[in-house]
Amino acid sequence: MADFRLKLVVAVCQNGGIGKDGHLPWRLKKDMAFFKSITSSSTYSNKHNVVIMGRKTWDSIPAKFRPLKDRINIVLSRTMEQAPESVVLSRSLEEALEYTEKEVKDKIDSVFVIGGSSVYKEAIEGPWSTRVYLTRVLAEFECDTFMPSLEELNFKKTEGVENIPEGVHTDNGTDFVFEVYDKIV
Repeated sequence: MADFRLKLVVAVCQNGGIGKDGHLPWRLKKDMAFFKSITSSSTYSNKHNVVIMGRKTWDSIPAKFRPLKDRINIVLSRTMEQAPESVVLSRSLEEALEYTEKEVKDKIDSVFVIGGSSVYKEAIEGPWSTRVYLTRVLAEFECDTFMPSLEELNFKKTEGVENIPEGVHTDNGTDFVFEVYDKIV
């Protein structure tokens, strides 16, 4: 099995949207549970995962859930002057990845990018081996934030990935499926 330097977790509706006014345009409890499980679970009992997010994604998380529990939280921002409590502040994705390699390498299992659109774009266009855990929302929603097309960026859908729920799921009248894409190198 390939060793992925970066793993992305994202939910995308049929028109490519991932957000509206700084929030998810849908409410899917099963997807949120999947997100928590995949970004929190470590192969090793003594290690944690890293979640890297942009400042707007950080701001979109309700205060009572920040920082995301049982994960090392890194927020990317060029404008924040001080890191929120229990959070690492980085000025770029490259700087955040350097931190994971130099400062916490022995304490971490996986590195996840969890948004927003510019961080996703940089991650998927970058030179890193990358896996994307994508929740495909089978409906259109009004969005103002979008995800680049993985198929156009040298990613291929991967079948039979362990611990990925199969089939169509429904929450709040909205159908969705879980998919995995790997960068073709």
